[in-house]
Amino acid sequence: MSEADVLRIIASLVFILMVIMACAWAVRRSGLGRSGNSQALRLVASQSLGNRAWITIVEVEDARLVLGVTSQQVSLLHTLPPSVPVADAPGQPDTSRFTATLARALKRR
Repeated sequence: MSEADVLRIIASLVFILMVIMACAWAVRRSGLGRSGNSQALRLVASQSLGNRAWITIVEVEDARLVLGVTSQQVSLLHTLPPSVPVADAPGQPDTSRFTATLARALKRR
């Protein structure tokens, strides 16, 4: 084998490794390698209460959590049962559902 053949083999190997790394980067950036809906945490609604303070409803597995969020801490205010699927809840927009849920949570407190 001559030096040109060895150099061509090394260049080919480097090119193949670069293509593999570029494909791995593209798959990671696009999210194609992730399976389905694997998010265990989902933000349902959020309402600002003023400067740097919010009440949010977060869905985690089989419960909905009403959280008070400030710049210093996150506090659990209430735990709600799992939500009704959207197909079963006709015509109610997200804001009115949030308002009704917040009112119920504050009454219980």
